[in-house]
Amino acid sequence: MNIPNDLYYTKDHEWVRIDGNTAVIGITDHAQGELGDVVYIDIPNPNESVAVHEVFGTIEAVKTVADLFAPLSGEIIEFNSDLNDAPDTVNNDCYGNGWIVKINISNPSEIDNLLGAAAYKELIGG
Repeated sequence: MNIPNDLYYTKDHEWVRIDGNTAVIGITDHAQGELGDVVYIDIPNPNESVAVHEVFGTIEAVKTVADLFAPLSGEIIEFNSDLNDAPDTVNNDCYGNGWIVKINISNPSEIDNLLGAAAYKELIGG
């Protein structure tokens, strides 16, 4: 199970990379493994503000459909449009080219509520 130390994590199995005032968000290796082959990602309102823990989209896999939860409050500033043609990139490179959205962080103090790699590994029983 790949859990990079330089990222933050949520109990909902999203990962977060902080780059200045921008959060790059995707789903974890654990999540993509549980979902199976990802076939579609729906972000219905790009360029919309989201609140922490709010559903901002869905990810559809062969087995199921799962909600995507905002790990931080802010405005969605970019959706990874490459996923429209290759949603399986989430399975093959979840921490790299399989990122899902970028959010302009509106409340940086919420970062303190995210999990580090060790805490996330413990959460999933690693």
